[in-house]
Amino acid sequence: MPEAPPAARPAQRTRYLADITPLRRSADFRRLWVGNTLSWVGQQMTALAVSLQVYAITGSTFSVGLVGLCSLVPLIAAGLYGGAVADTVDRRTLGLASSSGATLLSVALAVAALLDLRQVWLLYTVVALQSVCFAMNSPARSAMIPKLLAPEQLPAANALTSLTTNLGLMGGPMLGGAVVGLWGFQAAYLIDVVSFAFALYAMWRLPSMRPEQSDGRPGQGRASVRGGLRFLVTRPNLRITFLADLAAMVLAQPRALFPAIAGLWYGGDTKTVGLLVAAPAVGAVLGGLFSGWLGRIHRHGLAVLLSVAGWGAAVTVFGLSRNLWLGLLFLGLAGCADSISAVFRTTMLQAATPDDMRGRLQGVFIVVVAGGPRLGDFLAGSAADLASPSWAVVGGGLACLAAIAFIAVQWRDFARYDARSPQP
Repeated sequence: MPEAPPAARPAQRTRYLADITPLRRSADFRRLWVGNTLSWVGQQMTALAVSLQVYAITGSTFSVGLVGLCSLVPLIAAGLYGGAVADTVDRRTLGLASSSGATLLSVALAVAALLDLRQVWLLYTVVALQSVCFAMNSPARSAMIPKLLAPEQLPAANALTSLTTNLGLMGGPMLGGAVVGLWGFQAAYLIDVVSFAFALYAMWRLPSMRPEQSDGRPGQGRASVRGGLRFLVTRPNLRITFLADLAAMVLAQPRALFPAIAGLWYGGDTKTVGLLVAAPAVGAVLGGLFSGWLGRIHRHGLAVLLSVAGWGAAVTVFGLSRNLWLGLLFLGLAGCADSISAVFRTTMLQAATPDDMRGRLQGVFIVVVAGGPRLGDFLAGSAADLASPSWAVVGGGLACLAAIAFIAVQWRDFARYDARSPQP
């Protein structure tokens, strides 16, 4: 076989590596992506630092668990209303205000740590307010993306965003643990403050981002949560993206069983639990790094069905395996499938939703993404207590596959969704 010309080899590689075209084409998106990447890592450092500080003050794992509850409840409660606000006001202004609020809250954490104020209620309060800021910021920021890029660049942009999310989830806690160990809690909080400066600068450089109606006119009046939910109920393609994600995250979420699985299946310890927790994130990161081919897929509905089915199949095989490395491999494949599903679901949500509805549907997206896995943890833990961890994992994976098969048969037009003519 003749050897490929040297110039062709880099082009061939870039077909499979993450497509950075959105970063090259749009300076606004580039600044927003860099700012979000840095601030997200800082937020994950802060999340770990708060948990460590609560444990240092109380010595109670229950008190540490309450940190997650203080974060989750406001996030779900404020998610829908954050989306409605994003469809009412200038999204740039909302992004600046919510990012500024989050920055001030990190400053408050740093000051409290420097003054050695050992008040757990203060940490809980700040965590809850940070979730409110995130619930206001995320719908506004996500709704901006379709106005910064051409429609064909949305899959690549969402793949880059997914890569940022998973890298932050992996690297943020590791950096946070190192920083706290070397310089104390206040150092992690101060780094978070500095990281927010980049996000604020990116938001400040954006043009006005007022919601627009389908005819291009500015949105009028107050956007209601009920109106957004009514729109979602009557739009099958968008509705099914949420149903598909719930099928994966509620029915086939094995995360809560990892401590039991590590000992019962593999005879391991906490290090084994860490490997099990990290495996899906590693798979998701690899999926993001090699996401260049996603932009060439037009049948986004079919891609969602196949990737969610891939998650269910990988979880099922994981439940049947008793070799640690084989189990880690299939957890990694599950994480990769989930990252692909997230790219196409987010792209459909952005492309097929009118601009004056994007904030509210992004708010629903936050609620589903935040609440689904927690409900899945409860379901998996209950099933394991009633039967066994093996039955819970395998049964959950098979239930996910059955749910996706039902969706594919019941709503056949979803599999025919074409990104070149997006229909909600």
